[in-house]
Amino acid sequence: MNFDLSEEQRLIQETAREFARAELEPAAAGLDRGEDDRIFFTNLTKLAELGFMGLNIEDSYGGSEAGAVAFSVAVTELGRACAATAETVSVNNMVCEVIQALASEEQKEKYISRICSGEYPAGAFALTEPGAGSDPASMSTMAVRDGQEWVLNGSKIFISNATFAGVFVVWAVTDPTAPKGKGISLFLIEAGTKGLIVGRKEKKMGQRASPTNEVLFQDCRIPASALMGKENDGFRVAVAELAGGRIGIGSLALGIGLEAMDRATRYSLERSQFGRKISEFQAIQWKIADMYTELEAARLLLLNAAFKKEQKRPYAKAASMAKLFATEAANRACYEAMQIFGGYGYTEEFPIERLARDVRVTTIYEGTSEIQRLIIAREILNEFA
Repeated sequence: MNFDLSEEQRLIQETAREFARAELEPAAAGLDRGEDDRIFFTNLTKLAELGFMGLNIEDSYGGSEAGAVAFSVAVTELGRACAATAETVSVNNMVCEVIQALASEEQKEKYISRICSGEYPAGAFALTEPGAGSDPASMSTMAVRDGQEWVLNGSKIFISNATFAGVFVVWAVTDPTAPKGKGISLFLIEAGTKGLIVGRKEKKMGQRASPTNEVLFQDCRIPASALMGKENDGFRVAVAELAGGRIGIGSLALGIGLEAMDRATRYSLERSQFGRKISEFQAIQWKIADMYTELEAARLLLLNAAFKKEQKRPYAKAASMAKLFATEAANRACYEAMQIFGGYGYTEEFPIERLARDVRVTTIYEGTSEIQRLIIAREILNEFA
């Protein structure tokens, strides 16, 4: 099996790496502190111009048609420098892919190109609710048909990009009498629509430059044409598209973990204690060996999931395995990197403390590690059954 990247994939990886070092890395610490967020939006525009907002989207809609593998390696490189920016890129790609897979031709032409071009800084994926996180089938946001309109009422939480999204992909119950998960539909709602209210911004531990908000729907009226795909078929779509999003988050986590370990390894070659470089101590060498081994395993799992997706083969189990392992490994890598730095790693003088905060949520959003284990076990048991 050949794990080498194609020439196009390597070019995308190198472009992402160069952009991350030149543009994202110098601004990351300031953005984390809440400084001038115009830099954040400028970088999103530049990434759109480079084609990173639609890496697995057809050229006819403004995408790059580079595929899922290119998407994975690009997000990893961006994640090394600024997790908040990489997260926005990952969500934008997921939103575009949902629209490409399900929307009408008119909807595709209207919305995908606006996200890919940067006209919309982002799209938002409005699924999670206060009472429906790991169990999205329990959502309570309702959409009721009223003539040629739908009227939405309810709330969503932890919605990335909500403050600057141009369009929201929204799930709502359209048939409350249907079995759990069967009466849910999918809608495209433009920012600024009356009754769509972007609420409070969460104060987060990490990835602070990427806003996460509550979104409220109060008698939000949208045209019947805002329905995307088939009525009452939205939950199946949510499950399918979240699998692709897990490749993005796993790739982001991998980038954070690699950055932390690269910095810690260089530090170990510079720092002396007891008259020796700390890299000469077995305790440090084993940390380096273990963490790079785990991160390489994570990389291969992500490439496997992305390749299966690209080949249009079933990839849900592979994506969950990759997301589970990559995010857990990246958390361990950041922990061990901080141990290598010692007390300095706990200070803002070095970026390790920010990387450790940024990586923590990757085991939670796009499906917790516990949910990934349930999915993996279910798939394996079904294969045996």
